[in-house]
This record gives sequence, structure tokens and C-alpha cells, in this order.
Amino acid sequence: MPSTVEKKPLDTMDHVAVTVTNVAQTVAWYQQHFHCQVAYQDETWALVEFANIRLAFVLPSQHPDHFAVLGDPSVYGPPQKHRDGTSSVYIQDPNGNNVEILALAPETAKH
Repeated sequence: MPSTVEKKPLDTMDHVAVTVTNVAQTVAWYQQHFHCQVAYQDETWALVEFANIRLAFVLPSQHPDHFAVLGDPSVYGPPQKHRDGTSSVYIQDPNGNNVEILALAPETAKH
């Protein structure tokens, strides 16, 4: 007999962020070694797009190592607004890994 339990769609991972000592140098290295595209870059962080995931390079003074999942950050606490229009909350899994619950900017979320 087929199950009548409705399966929920899987959550969407937006990006993985790793801390680096030099954002520009790191972006240049990734562009030299891989086919990827820079979606955003400044002196404190960069976002590089691959075919299946985005990779953020962040300075440790700005962001912790983390991965970001799209969702409603207000479920987990008061969201912090970011300069790119996104908002998020950081939580930790039982092992101390940082997970960013990320809401895209309204104009980005429509696409």
C-alpha cells in the first residue's frame, strides 16, 4: 500500500563560507584554477558562483565559517540586515558548526 505521508521539498543551501586572510588573492586563485564567476567582491568578502553552489570568502573579523540555508531567519531570532538587502540569523548545530538562516533580498527572491 503506498504511503500517504506527504514529503516536504528539500531546503535550499545558498552558499558555503570559508574564512581567508586575503579576499582578492583568494578570488584570483579560484578564478585561475576553476571555471567560476564572481558574483560580488569587495575588500572584506566575495561570493563566487559555481554551477551548483556559491562559495563565499570572508575575513574572520567579519563572518565566521558557515554554510547558509535559505529560510525565514525570524523563526530563529531577530534577523540582521545586510548591505546587499539580505537578512539572516546565525545558529549552531550540536557540533558547534555555524549555520546561517538566510532570507534573500526582496528583488532577488522574485527571480
